[in-house]
Amino acid sequence: MTTSGERHCGDCTLCCKVMAIEALTKPAGTWCAHCKPGRGCAIYAGRPAECESFSCLWLVNDLLDECWKPNRSKLVLTTSEDGVEVRCDPGSPNAWRKEPYATDIRAWAAEGERNDMTVVVMVGQRMILITPEQEFDLGIVGPDERIVRELEGTKVVGASVVKAAEVRV
Repeated sequence: MTTSGERHCGDCTLCCKVMAIEALTKPAGTWCAHCKPGRGCAIYAGRPAECESFSCLWLVNDLLDECWKPNRSKLVLTTSEDGVEVRCDPGSPNAWRKEPYATDIRAWAAEGERNDMTVVVMVGQRMILITPEQEFDLGIVGPDERIVRELEGTKVVGASVVKAAEVRV
């Protein structure tokens, strides 16, 4: 399994459920056919490049303590071009609302609002934009769609989903 620094995946295989894997046409929110939950990957030596290169934030960021290990928290943290993605196990869709996770996620959203970054919770294919004061349930956001935030200064006051071709740069 993937290792980074002192941390190891060990018995954690949650990324094999919450992440989409294009090379295997595996959607987010379902177990990979090659995963043996809690034990590892049956095709580990020949796994797709996207699996080989993946490391969740818990593996690479020592600021996240043991409670954030994905198989404990039921959350896989990743980054995107514009922020943090909290990928929630669909079997525990409200795990991100529990403590200490909810407080940390709101704090990241506050920091993100000040720095033009986003915090998105993903449960299966459903996305929820998190701000310090509220949540914007965006439903299923397709690969050809983008989240557009409505701002008042740096404060997010609205959010919608539009086709990528409609986004003004």
